[in-house]
Amino acid sequence: MATLSPSNSPKVLRRRVSTRPRAGSHLPPSSQESHDAALNAIRAFLKSHTSYDAFPVSFRLIVLDTKLNVKKALQCLLLNGVVSAPLWNSEKSKFAGMLTVLDIIHLIQYYYHTASYDYAVMDVETFRLESLRDIEKELGVATPPLLREHPSSTLYDASKLLIQTHARRLPLLDNDTETGHEVIVSVLTQYRLLKFISINPHLPSAPQCHKEVQRLHLSLRKLKIGTYVHSSSPADLPEGRKPYYPIATASLNTPVFDVVHMFSERAISAVPIIDEEGIVVNLYETVDVIVRICLFGARLKPEQTFNEQTLVRLGAYQSLDLTISEALNQRSPDFPGVVICTASDSLGTLLQLIKKRRVHRLVVVEGEEEEQRGGKKGRLLGIITLSDVLRYVIGEPGIVEGEDTAQT
Repeated sequence: MATLSPSNSPKVLRRRVSTRPRAGSHLPPSSQESHDAALNAIRAFLKSHTSYDAFPVSFRLIVLDTKLNVKKALQCLLLNGVVSAPLWNSEKSKFAGMLTVLDIIHLIQYYYHTASYDYAVMDVETFRLESLRDIEKELGVATPPLLREHPSSTLYDASKLLIQTHARRLPLLDNDTETGHEVIVSVLTQYRLLKFISINPHLPSAPQCHKEVQRLHLSLRKLKIGTYVHSSSPADLPEGRKPYYPIATASLNTPVFDVVHMFSERAISAVPIIDEEGIVVNLYETVDVIVRICLFGARLKPEQTFNEQTLVRLGAYQSLDLTISEALNQRSPDFPGVVICTASDSLGTLLQLIKKRRVHRLVVVEGEEEEQRGGKKGRLLGIITLSDVLRYVIGEPGIVEGEDTAQT
């Protein structure tokens, strides 16, 4: 695994490109039989542990009332360093779904298409979270299902529900024994679940699961985990299909709003940024588009600027018409970089990476094997999300090469 630093883009290069060295493996190659045995052991582990088990002894939970102003809700997310939170209907004392970055993306798109700057400024001052579902109907996007699970459910059942509903997080709800009202206990994310698998040697009840992870040595190429390009050559594509189909891509010259439209239309959370040869130079994510609420989707007048909370977190933008290159120049210097891998890396290596750092997706690029067959090192080959990894681990069918599915 390696990391593209924020300065790797040729348009924003400030220092020598550095990549994280790939960790070598000192274990013997794994056979299909031992790989399958390791997977079955991990699945048995998930079936024997509850969702409660995946959480630390102490954790913080932020819950937002649906009557809350969107602007204040976003400020709350920013101040607490989170990108989602459960919603609570205080009138009915009832769970009301989740607020996610994708909701904010939909709101940006709605204002950008339908409202003037002056109207947007006034409207977001009073716009409440409970009205976000109306925006989805206006845009014609699917309303997210009102998912929930009990904390005592097994991690295996919780994983299946996440995969079947294409959700990235699962609220855990219980009932108050005195009032009978619902109680939001926590939220189980794909990342928390997969990390629990990778760190479980610390659990006395399952000392062998870490050993099983180390036995997952078959390559991502062989396992077909993720979404892979149909072909990088236009001549090999069906008529009307873009290069790198079915993966949504952008260049450094692509307007930010075009990428925002991809986020909203395809319900994805990241788009690889590639050069004219298909080399991955960066990644643009929904979390880059945490916007100052009063400027959601609005086209600022030429004389208007702002330097506070911004279109891109810690940046300073004037319009959604700026290019990706300009947006990346304003990205926070603490951006952790883009995690890349090749199709020859193993599933075990990927899970070990999740143990060490907060990874939500990996960009698969062509490596030495592809280069030997006439490919180009560093060219976009695919995307692997935590959904893909979880789907494979619990035994759901994988995503095959060329399948038309959006990356998440």
